[in-house]
Amino acid sequence: MTSKPASVNAPLPGRIASVDFFRGFTMFLLAGEATRLYSILARSGNPVVHFLGNQLQHHEWHGLHFWDLIQPFFMFIVGVAIPFAVANRIRKGQSLREINRHAWKRAFLLLFFGWALYFIQADKLVFRFQNVLAQLSVTYIVAFLIRNKSFRFQIIFSLAILLLIDLAYRFFPVEGFNNPWVIYENLGAWFNNKIEGVEKASAWATLNFVSTTAHTVWGVLCGKLLMSDKSHTYKLRALAIGGVAALAAGYALDLLNITPIIKKIATSSFVLVSGGWTILALAFCYWLIDVKKLFKKGSWFFIVVGMNCIFIYIFFHIGGADFIRNIIQPFVKLFFSWGGETTVKILTSLGIWAGLWYICYWLYKNKLFIKI
Repeated sequence: MTSKPASVNAPLPGRIASVDFFRGFTMFLLAGEATRLYSILARSGNPVVHFLGNQLQHHEWHGLHFWDLIQPFFMFIVGVAIPFAVANRIRKGQSLREINRHAWKRAFLLLFFGWALYFIQADKLVFRFQNVLAQLSVTYIVAFLIRNKSFRFQIIFSLAILLLIDLAYRFFPVEGFNNPWVIYENLGAWFNNKIEGVEKASAWATLNFVSTTAHTVWGVLCGKLLMSDKSHTYKLRALAIGGVAALAAGYALDLLNITPIIKKIATSSFVLVSGGWTILALAFCYWLIDVKKLFKKGSWFFIVVGMNCIFIYIFFHIGGADFIRNIIQPFVKLFFSWGGETTVKILTSLGIWAGLWYICYWLYKNKLFIKI
């Protein structure tokens, strides 16, 4: 638990507001998925609404939708927060040993909760790394352990793991799983089958935690940049250059038919492109909120979600959204059934979304910050 902020309508003192906003905005969007609103929009007959809803769904295989950026957003912002968290613990007088112990404990808890979500859904032990908590357990601890290495080391390290996993997919020799970019016929599918003990597991590769480590490492580098005493102009220029470079490299790999952009197996081109968009998104938030201060007062709406992001993520995954649905839906049907079934579904989803936000707001208002 931490102390109560001076005002519920302002970001916490001593923090970079855009970082808290970015984390809260990402989790707010994830909460929106739990309401089923996005799938309702995707089924709309209106072409504009259908396009919007489709962008809020994962791409089937080769390509990129906006929704494919959300998990990279979250894994990246966790990395951004690492230098701030370590500096805060040092200010409180904690030793390096205590800080390291906390990091390992946090990684274990992320893995525990990630696997717990699979266990609840499957009613049996399932050792998978596809959800964001399980993946973060690995990417977080790796990024934490190399956080004090040089910029050059961390960039080379992140690019090296992308190269190695790319080569592993290309040259995996097992018959039937040696088609690197074909769904269910690649290294990721083979690995899934082996650890899950089935003949055809999910198209989402457990091995994604290898390549997506780059997102969290890049987050650490961006966090250290934001913490530095460099000017706003320097920080924005550095973020813009990094983001554009990653985009150029990733899209070039895809357009030249070297490595396709595939979210479900986290190809190197996908990690580069999604990482580039993520860095540019952070740069925009930093420019808007911390430099121009155009949205700083309004950013608290998302910040209250970000302050309890792990809690709300677990809450809506273990039935919290359905619990709110059972309360809200009868009243929506009572008052808005004249609008038709789709109207009832949309209003119910919006009510659930508002309910999830209010839970975060209530926790924030009452200085209850649930952290691991």
